[in-house]
Parts: sequence; structure tokens; C-alpha cells
Amino acid sequence: QVQLVESGGGLVQAGGSLRLSCAASGRTFSSMGWFRQAPGKEREFVAVISWSGLRTFYADSVKGRFTISRDNAKNTVNLQMNSLKPEDTANYYCAANYGTASRFHKDYDYWGQGTQVTVSS
Repeated sequence: QVQLVESGGGLVQAGGSLRLSCAASGRTFSSMGWFRQAPGKEREFVAVISWSGLRTFYADSVKGRFTISRDNAKNTVNLQMNSLKPEDTANYYCAANYGTASRFHKDYDYWGQGTQVTVSS
């Protein structure tokens, strides 16, 4: 059974850092990414990484502050978040597929349960 389990969320002050991790069990995925959803808003793309790690894409809102990486031996994907802002507050979801790295949540077949990130001002 395929499972994606996120960890690393929490409460941090603006300007601080957090590192999210997502452990995948059952399969090795081509692409793995992160999305987030704030209360009352639609789920939005954050970052995605290809299997090789050579292709990464970021939302403009996080470019230069967030870094996505993966460890295929451990079947994990990480999101290092620096210089956090209150507007980064959201529930962060790990997503995975067997296709190309995509910014669109409809292209992902597997999702984690989410981990909450709260950034205080």
C-alpha cells in the first residue's frame, strides 16, 4: 500500500526556518512535490523535483527561500524553508506521481495527510 507521510511542520516566527520531510512507502515515484493550502484558499503549488533531482520547479512566491531535495535511497523528499513569512502559513502536502514534474495538483495520484506550518509575525 502506498503511503506518503509528512513531518516537520510547526510554529515559527517570521524570518525563521523549518524543514519538512515526506517519506514514501510502497513505491519509488518519478516526481515528488509539495503543495500548500491555507484556510479559505485553494491548494497551491510550492515545489516539485524529478526522480534524478536535476529538475526542480518552484512557485514564484517561494523561489530563493525554499529548496526541495530528495533521497531516493530513503524514498524521501524534503523541503527546506528559510526566511519564512506569515503568508507561508498553510497546511503543506506531499504529492507524488509516476509522470513528469508538474505544477498542477490534478497530475498527482498520491497525497500525504498534510503537516501544518504556522508563521507568526
